[in-house]
Amino acid sequence: MRITIYTISERIETFYIEAIKEYQKRLGRYCTINFFPLKRANMLENKIKNNSYKILINNTGKTSPSEKLALKLNQLGVTGTSDLSFIIGSDSTIYDETITLSQMEMDIGLKTTILIEQLYRAFRIIHNHPYHK
Repeated sequence: MRITIYTISERIETFYIEAIKEYQKRLGRYCTINFFPLKRANMLENKIKNNSYKILINNTGKTSPSEKLALKLNQLGVTGTSDLSFIIGSDSTIYDETITLSQMEMDIGLKTTILIEQLYRAFRIIHNHPYHK
């Protein structure tokens, strides 16, 4: 599975970038994952692939447990959807689905870190691996 995370933000703090890189390294055993911070939403249309399943991350929906994200990722993989794009910070693109990590407002860097940590947790659940070492 190929996962790409797009964020629309002027700046993401260095400590968030370091956390994202750590989870990218951990996720490498389960999937290919890329992170693209973009400064403007209009840059998104040129980057995102047409055949990608687009998931918008917002804070207006209902939250759900990690197991539900794991189930969703597994179902997408089983049905042949191998290219996922997560979009944070813009709702100007057409998307297939939305996911809410929290209904609270938060920094884009924090939201991205939480998303990538939850993706890691989901793959650990899918493969029946313990999350905590």
